[in-house]
Amino acid sequence: MLNYGSCFWVAVLEGQVVGIVAAQGREDDNTVELRRMSVDSRFRGKGIAKALGRRVLEFAMLNNYSAVVLGTTAVKMAAHKLYESLGFQRVGESEDYTLPGMSRSPVERLFFQIRYSRYRLQLHEE
Repeated sequence: MLNYGSCFWVAVLEGQVVGIVAAQGREDDNTVELRRMSVDSRFRGKGIAKALGRRVLEFAMLNNYSAVVLGTTAVKMAAHKLYESLGFQRVGESEDYTLPGMSRSPVERLFFQIRYSRYRLQLHEE
């Protein structure tokens, strides 16, 4: 456990770490944020990310959170399809997202246009 309402999982295959995911509880709106899901590129397409995502959903249900949310800058459609296959719905998108450490200078804005998508999976009404 990281702290109250949060958890971190590691997927291990034959003694090798192949994926990670975190769940961070948010008391202000009784949601869990799915964070930092990553699967080693050599092991993608084997259902590991889906299993990790389901683990977060299970954690949220067992701990009576009302919804699971996530934000992503993923450019690969496979990531978006994964979230949707788990039941998430896209609830917003921003074309003007700034990564931590960016200065927002005109040059950065010219070369780094980052799309940030927000997803939500409602588990039950508050």
